[in-house]
Amino acid sequence: MNIRIFGGVLVAALAITSIASAQTRTPVVNHKQVKQERRIHQGVRSGELTRSEAANLQLRERKIQHDKRMAKADGRVTPAERRHIRREQARTSRAIYRKKHNDRVRG
Repeated sequence: MNIRIFGGVLVAALAITSIASAQTRTPVVNHKQVKQERRIHQGVRSGELTRSEAANLQLRERKIQHDKRMAKADGRVTPAERRHIRREQARTSRAIYRKKHNDRVRG
């Protein structure tokens, strides 16, 4: 009987732990961040982005990373925090596109 109770408590503890860790996971945000960083590096390599444009875009990416860390700091990323981070990423994505297509080239 004690083994069943202990087993049940152990399973419940593992379930709670996995739920808690799942609330701080941000796979969509992570994937988008990697893609955007690749786009920036590709723009630098091809000459589509000037150094100052690339520096500005990388600064935006660092701010998103900081916001993501702050959202995870309390152990839970709320839907509002996710929405905020995704909006920042969308704005940065548009900025990457605009800066890569603004006819300025690295000299």
